[in-house]
Amino acid sequence: MTTRRHNAKVALALAVGVTVGLTGCAPGEVVSGDDGASGPLEVQEINPADFAGESLSYVYFTDGPDEAATRDLIASFEEEYDVTVNLEILPYADLVTSVQARLSGGNAPDVVRLTGLGDFQNDLLDLRTYLGEDYASEFVDGPVSGATTDDGQLIAVPSDLTLNGPFINTDLFEQAGVPLPDSSDPWTWDEMIAAATKVQTATGTEYAFAMDKSGHRLSTVLSQYGTALVGDGEVVLDEAKAEAALQPLVDMMADGRMPRDFWLGSGTRYEGANEIFLAQDTPVYLSGNWQVGQFAANADFNWAAAPNPCAEECGGFPGGKYMAALKEGPNPALAAFFVQYMNTAESQEKFVAAGGFLPTRADLTEQGVTYPDRQADMDTFQADLARTPDLGYAANGDVAFNGSALELVDQLSRVVAGEKDLKTAVADVKSNAQSLVEELHK
Repeated sequence: MTTRRHNAKVALALAVGVTVGLTGCAPGEVVSGDDGASGPLEVQEINPADFAGESLSYVYFTDGPDEAATRDLIASFEEEYDVTVNLEILPYADLVTSVQARLSGGNAPDVVRLTGLGDFQNDLLDLRTYLGEDYASEFVDGPVSGATTDDGQLIAVPSDLTLNGPFINTDLFEQAGVPLPDSSDPWTWDEMIAAATKVQTATGTEYAFAMDKSGHRLSTVLSQYGTALVGDGEVVLDEAKAEAALQPLVDMMADGRMPRDFWLGSGTRYEGANEIFLAQDTPVYLSGNWQVGQFAANADFNWAAAPNPCAEECGGFPGGKYMAALKEGPNPALAAFFVQYMNTAESQEKFVAAGGFLPTRADLTEQGVTYPDRQADMDTFQADLARTPDLGYAANGDVAFNGSALELVDQLSRVVAGEKDLKTAVADVKSNAQSLVEELHK
């Protein structure tokens, strides 16, 4: 088996103080650290009784089942504190441009749900102003690092966590007589490809392996080979490791074990391969935990989440969403208090259980979350968090990640199309990522 480092940061970084209730911060409490402009901050006092009769706006996009949980939590918040929350649900594709337009027009919302903070980094409220410096310690280090600026500002709360990982059609594996992976001793990449190929040969599926057309999913493979695109304001891509990571995908698309036409379609736009898996055209599909709910509802065969394969590293690649308050929002104090309420242990547990997400709070990560369905599959993703390297969190939290990830998709597509060789493509990815880092980290 390939040597691998099992990163147990999630399991080991949990000895933190957790705020149980929602209480006002002491007036005059000093937050250490430079706020980038005026030196140390004073934490503003929050008295929840003062919010009675007030309102705030929450701009939101939904992944599906999370909407009902969000509405329930909002209703409880409104009843307990006599406030009104105007929930504005937008299509995900319209979210960034809509919020940008409102900021330009002087009509900023109070709170917004985001997948990345780079577009609004200078517009977001430093939550330490109202919640204190220690508030960040309620969350696991990896997820909260993406919401923390270089000068220590906490500009959002990681409200849920996603993790990339494979799904397997267990019926096809059983039919082919191929053993399933051991959750405590994951496949290597070579072992996973060999197993998938055996199943394809034995059962006659069109493909052996499929994955979403996504820079996030490609970053999963990079991470497992010990590298990433960017992190902490720098390009960190190891070209030799990236070539080793991507070559198996190029080879499988060349010989038909992985859908080539699917990868070449749609430009750099994200495309999910879930329909290929649901049609039983592949025994192994690399996607992420958000698919659990739809597979539970739509798959007419037996399937399971599998641990991520290992190369130099194990684990997956993290994603997730943030709750952020806008500096220019009409009620920043209420906005900060609402963000805190929606991310208490009780609130976050309800939200992630309903939505099929993973928790970001340290206490919930330690004790685990009970899901209404497919607990074993969610536990598989949870276990992989402990194997996931820190470099994934640093990459995903970097403002240059999204652009670099699109560049990675484009360059790999050019290789698959026969327009350039992999070595040149990887070098071009690194060069273009450097330009993005220089532009966005001014």
